[in-house]
Amino acid sequence: MSTETAHDTHAEHGMSTRGYIGIAVILAAITALEVSTYYVDFGPLFLPALLIMMVVKFFMVVSYFMHLKFDNKLFSWLFYAGLFLAVGVYVAALGTFHFFIR
Repeated sequence: MSTETAHDTHAEHGMSTRGYIGIAVILAAITALEVSTYYVDFGPLFLPALLIMMVVKFFMVVSYFMHLKFDNKLFSWLFYAGLFLAVGVYVAALGTFHFFIR
């Protein structure tokens, strides 16, 4: 397999450089929103806002930078199941400490 053939196969599997830069800009904007939650009083929406932004960033990183969007769907479901299990355990742990009750 020559270098050109290997490069052509890889090009079909991923995105262009412009696409990756676009995803990186979106991730940077979401990270800036996450940091801004420290300075802006969100009240009871603080934790749900952070969890939603975390999940969106997780999906974007796993889908595009780990190439799971272009891979077998089984691998994606394994990552997503792990994410939802981790978030569920986190919310259950916060619930035991009466975090959601003021």
